[in-house]
Amino acid sequence: MNSITPLLFFITVSIFAQSKDQETQKINLLMNTWHKDAAAARLDNYLNSMTDDAVYIGTDATEYWNKKQFEAFAKPYFDSKKTWSFRPLERHVYVSNDHKTAWFDELLSTQMKICRGSGVLVYSKNGWKIKHYVLSMTVPNDKSNEVIKIKTDIEDKIISGFNK
Repeated sequence: MNSITPLLFFITVSIFAQSKDQETQKINLLMNTWHKDAAAARLDNYLNSMTDDAVYIGTDATEYWNKKQFEAFAKPYFDSKKTWSFRPLERHVYVSNDHKTAWFDELLSTQMKICRGSGVLVYSKNGWKIKHYVLSMTVPNDKSNEVIKIKTDIEDKIISGFNK
């Protein structure tokens, strides 16, 4: 009886690991397709990859949108076929033990040079969907002071708006 217990444990752990690997593959496919849909200006496909209550946070401090707001922002770009092209350089995906939630971070090659994306996905009856996405521009540490000087006037006004 005791020799069966380690075997059952090994089988359970192996199945669980394979299942997480399969979910990671599905998530990578979803994210890669999502980025390709943006580059190809396929708005419906792009938006259908997101939950109805999704949030998109852009690189500007004022860019915090629910899905409807983000669609209103993005639609003119998609209509004119002047969208963005994000090519993943690397991605790390993490799946919860119950396989209902996942989160990720990614480095992207973009027209803004290297950006970082991160987000949360949820599993639905239609598969994985993006619930929360954050896009950030990266700043080399030795250039931080130069960037701070450029954005100080603009962001001081935003900060003062929160301090009222």
